[in-house]
Amino acid sequence: MDRLIYTAMTGARQSFMQQAGVAHNLSNASTIGFRAMEHRFRSVPVQGEAMPTRAFTIDASVADVFEQGPLMTTGRPLDVAVRGEGWIAVQAPNGQEAYTRAGNLHVNANGLLQTAGGLNVLSDGGEIAIPPDNSITIAPDGTVSVVPLFGAPNNVNDVGRIKLVNPPTADLVRGDDGLFRMRDGQAAQADENVRLAPEALEGSNVNPVDSMVRLISLARQFEMQIKAIQSADTNASRASQVLSMT
Repeated sequence: MDRLIYTAMTGARQSFMQQAGVAHNLSNASTIGFRAMEHRFRSVPVQGEAMPTRAFTIDASVADVFEQGPLMTTGRPLDVAVRGEGWIAVQAPNGQEAYTRAGNLHVNANGLLQTAGGLNVLSDGGEIAIPPDNSITIAPDGTVSVVPLFGAPNNVNDVGRIKLVNPPTADLVRGDDGLFRMRDGQAAQADENVRLAPEALEGSNVNPVDSMVRLISLARQFEMQIKAIQSADTNASRASQVLSMT
């Protein structure tokens, strides 16, 4: 059998994986704070005396795209977006510290400041508790202040400061839950230079138009690889017929 089938098969397999990755990005084009992923591939020459010019395609890595998404003003006091580089520290379901760019926050029934996914937002001292019957303001440095709805209207109290971090992107790894964590499992140090945009949200950094074009291109590549496999199989069958006749 012609070994072209195996080389074309690796190309088809990786094209299919790329399609899945682009489709995943496209499905999160409207997800707040989403970071796109891209599969990186490389060709590996087939070692051996026969056909040294042929190459397999392998998945080198899955890279995260850390470019900032568009900022959208919402006017909602509990919406915040990270300006430039940086992350909001949250408490993952397993109790460990994790990081997100999704700043659509809310206060749960127990008075804790949480993300839309129900994760507690962390400060340097732990969770941030909001007293009842208070309006909330979040400053650019992450300070959470409350003003009583009843009584003295100018009585402003600081209840905590959102932990903002900015570790090197090479030290971050994305989990299956979409949250980022330190590669060594430790908690990142707070960075005083990270700033928030109050009453705004950061959209996904996925470009839907580019993703659609990429998806169509990958579909064509996949079809080309399948046709190469079919052609190699046809050639092998005809060669077998000629050999059987002789």
